[in-house]
Amino acid sequence: MSQRLNYFQQSPELTKKLVELGALFQKTTLEQHIRELVEIRASQLNGCAFCVDMHVKQAKIHGERELRLHHVAIWRESTLFSPRERAALAWTEALTQLPAHGVPDEVFEHVRTQYSEKELSDLTFQIGAINAWNRLNVAFQMVPGSADKMFGLDKAGLE
Repeated sequence: MSQRLNYFQQSPELTKKLVELGALFQKTTLEQHIRELVEIRASQLNGCAFCVDMHVKQAKIHGERELRLHHVAIWRESTLFSPRERAALAWTEALTQLPAHGVPDEVFEHVRTQYSEKELSDLTFQIGAINAWNRLNVAFQMVPGSADKMFGLDKAGLE
């Protein structure tokens, strides 16, 4: 598989705004490891190989345990995630795979037990942003690992 087109070059202003949005998440009170789990899970659900590769490497660089990275796909059965992480992952799945009748009240009520309104709003923006990135990278077939040097992901020690 080869890249279909380079949207960074074709739409630089739009790409820059999405990058800027991503940088704003660093300023939220959401824990970095939760943001990374959300990015990995949404990317798995969307079949975005480029983003799964990127976010696993970022999480590894930031100290995430390797077994937890393997368990993101099976988080419901795993004992390695806290209630707060589970709520974020459930919210990610609901928003990434929007049900025909919207997000069920029980999913919303559950995530509200773990997050303040501000945190939940920020988390929802984060999920929307990673879904946008996933759609771009899937549409244009970005090659996993092709931007490792540019993003410093070669430091992850994963090959």
